[in-house]
Formats: sequence, structure tokens, C-alpha cells
Amino acid sequence: MLSVELLGWAGSAATLAAYSMKTMLPLRVAAVLSSVFFISYYGIIGIWPSLALELALLPFNLYRAWQILSLRRKVEAARAEQVDDFSVLKAYGKSCDLEAGMTIFRRGDAPDHLYLIEKGQVYLEEIDVTLGAGEIFGEIAFFSDAKERMATARCTEDTRIYMVDEKTFMQLNFQDPSFGIQVMRIITRRIVESVSHSPQLFQR
Repeated sequence: MLSVELLGWAGSAATLAAYSMKTMLPLRVAAVLSSVFFISYYGIIGIWPSLALELALLPFNLYRAWQILSLRRKVEAARAEQVDDFSVLKAYGKSCDLEAGMTIFRRGDAPDHLYLIEKGQVYLEEIDVTLGAGEIFGEIAFFSDAKERMATARCTEDTRIYMVDEKTFMQLNFQDPSFGIQVMRIITRRIVESVSHSPQLFQR
């Protein structure tokens, strides 16, 4: 009988530990242990409603723990990648063909879309940067306090782009760690380039 009570006390201790955790993975591990102990305890002493609850909670917490580990692996993989791949935006964006010389947006405009170049070239005038196929632009304005374009974007040749609205872009950015890290890497790189080439853009 003492061993049965120990199972109950162990389950209670694991539950208390789960509530005291500050990060999600240890919390889920403690919750899984709690369910394992309580399933054994309630099964032996015959408290069926509580047993049913723990049987439902166990796979739920295992699934959440798996999600956290999966996200960690994605983040590590994104950090290790040397080439940024934004082709996923084609599934969410609207394609648009533009002629050479057309202006996509001007410096100071409010941001409405993120853009992916499928073919052609886009020139960012104020920072003297030319972008080609596979590259994105227009992302920085969504994260700035001013909420405005830092540079004018103009097609230097016939170009096809994909336009992704702000809501979709933000959802991808926060839901997909790999995508989010690639975006942050691009933003950091371009801010450094902009400060070096056109420091006046950051002066108020």
C-alpha cells in the first residue's frame, strides 16, 4: 500500500514541478511524468474519472513536447543554412509582371506587401542595391517604428514578382522558425549595408 501512495505523491510532485517551470520543454516533461505516475496510481486504486483525465492528458503533453523539439530542430537547421530560400512565398503570394522602369514603391510609402523576385531585377535607389531572382525586398518597413519604405524600388528590366500581404507575411514569420530566421538575417544584412552606404537614411 505504501508503494501505491508513493505513486500518488510522485505524481503530485511532478505536477508541482510542472507549474514551477519557466520554460515550455521542462514543463511538458514534468507534465508527462505526472500523468504516468497518476495513471498508475488511479488505475490501482480505481478512481476512473481521474484515470480517464490523465489518459487524455498524456498524449496531449507528449504531442506538445514533440512540437517544441521539432521547432528546435528547425531553428538549428535554419541557423546552419548558408543560402536563404524564400520560394515558399510563391504559395501565398500573387504574381505580377512588371515592365522595365516601373516603380514598385517609393521611399516614405506605407508598407502593404512583401515582394519576392521570380525573374528580372529590382533596384533600390537610395541604398544603391540591385536584387535578382530569389531575393525578397520590402521587409524592413514592417518592423520599423516609422512604418514607411526606406528606399524607392524600381524595375531595371522586365520583372515578375510575387506580392505577399502583411498579415500573411507576419504569420509565416512567427509560425515558421526557419523562415523567420532567414528574414531576420536578410534584415540585419541590409541594415548594415544601408548604414555603410547611406547613413543619412538613419538620421532624424
